[in-house]
Amino acid sequence: MSRICALLVLIAAIAGAGCATQTDFLNSKQPIAMQTAVSRAQFEMNCPGATGVVLSRDVIQPTYQGPWVGGIERAEFTIGVEGCGKRASLVVICPQYGEGCFATGTGRLHPNW
Repeated sequence: MSRICALLVLIAAIAGAGCATQTDFLNSKQPIAMQTAVSRAQFEMNCPGATGVVLSRDVIQPTYQGPWVGGIERAEFTIGVEGCGKRASLVVICPQYGEGCFATGTGRLHPNW
C-alpha cells in the first residue's frame, strides 16, 4: 500500500511542477506581449495614449511531437487595447525560446479556414 501512495505522491508532484512551469512561462512573456500589442494598437489607432489589458492567456503545445520531431511551445495572449474613443483586440504569440513576440488581429489567418 505504501508503494501505491508513494507513486501517487510522485505523480501529483510532477503534475504540479508542470503547472507551475507553464504559469512561470506565461508570466515571463506577458510584459513583452503587452508591449507588442499596445505598440501596434497605438500605431494603428493613431493613439499614443492607448492602454492594454490581458483578456486571456494560454500555452499552445506544438502540433507535432515525437522522438525525432518536435515543435516549440508558444504563449498566446489575447490583449484588449483602448484609447482615443477606439477599441481593438489583438492576439499575441510569443515562442518559448524567442526574444520577442508578434501581434495579429483576431479572426481567421487564412480565408479558407
